[in-house]
Amino acid sequence: MPVFKVPFNGYSVKFSPFYENQLAVATAQNFGILGNGRLHVLQLGPAVTERAAFDTADGVYDLCWSESHDSLIVAAVADGSLKIYDLSLPPASNPIRSLHEHARECHGVDFNTVRKDSFLSASWDDTVKLWTVDRPASVRTFKEHAYCVYSAAWNPRHADVFASASGDCTTRIWDVREPGSTMILPAHEFEILSCDWNKYDDCIIATASVDKSIKVWDVRSYRVPVAVLNGHGYAVRKVKFSPHRGSLMASCSYDMTVCLWDYMVEDALIGRYDHHTEFAVGVDMSVFVDGLLASTGWDELVYVWQHGTDPRAP
Repeated sequence: MPVFKVPFNGYSVKFSPFYENQLAVATAQNFGILGNGRLHVLQLGPAVTERAAFDTADGVYDLCWSESHDSLIVAAVADGSLKIYDLSLPPASNPIRSLHEHARECHGVDFNTVRKDSFLSASWDDTVKLWTVDRPASVRTFKEHAYCVYSAAWNPRHADVFASASGDCTTRIWDVREPGSTMILPAHEFEILSCDWNKYDDCIIATASVDKSIKVWDVRSYRVPVAVLNGHGYAVRKVKFSPHRGSLMASCSYDMTVCLWDYMVEDALIGRYDHHTEFAVGVDMSVFVDGLLASTGWDELVYVWQHGTDPRAP
C-alpha cells in the first residue's frame, strides 16, 4: 500500500465500519498546539486518493465513524467542540452539526457499536459526555476524573458500559444507568492516554500509559493485571484490540513505532514497525481485512499495510 501525505500533523486514523476501502484521518497544524485542523477521508486502492476533506479553525485530535450511517463522521476538535460531517453532502453543507459544551480541548470520541445512535466525548476539562446524533445537547456529563480525560471507549457487548482513561492515573468503568462510576482501576502510576475493550471478551480491557507500558485487566478481578506489556521506549499513545483475534492488539508510541502484541503468549511483542520519523499517535485495525493496519503521526504521513510487510514498501 502506498503512503499518503497530509498537510498537517496526523493525530488519529480510523477505518470505516462499512467500507473496507475507506479511512478517515484527523490532523492538526503545528503539532496541535496552535492553528487549523483538517479531517481527511481517504479511498484505499492501488493508490490512496482523497475522497473528501473538511477544514476546521482548530486542530482535530480524534474522530469516529457513525455505526448507523455510512456517511457520518464525528470529529473531536481542539476548541472543545464536536463536529458531525456528512460525506453525502457537499463541503459547503458541512459540518451538519457543531456541539460545543466542553470547556477545554476535546481529545477523544467513540461511537457505540451496540446502541448505534450514541457516542462519547473525552475532554481535557476532566469530563466525558454522552451524546446522541439527533440531539443538539449532551444527554449526560460524567465528572469524576481529577485531570484530563484522554480517551473513552464503549464496551463492545454492553450498550450502557464504557471506560475512560485519564491523566489522573485511573481508568474508570461506567454504566450510564448508574449515578457514578462502577469501578476505578488504579492502573498506572503515570498518566493513562488510552484504553480499549477486547472485542471477544467483554471483561478484558487494555490501558496504555506515559510509563511506556500497556496493561491488560480483567474487570472481574482487577487487583493485579492479566498482563503487562513492555517494549515501547516512550509514552504509549494509543492501544487498540484486534477485531479478528481476541489476544491481539496494536499500539503506537512517542518512540515513533507501532507495535503488535499477543498478550496471551510469553513473548508478547510479535511485531514492531518503525516507519514513522516523528511521534506515532494514531493506529487502527481494519474490521474487514485481518492484519490490515493503519497509522499516522506527526511526520504528516498515513500508512496502510498488512502485518508482516514493510509499511514503506510500495
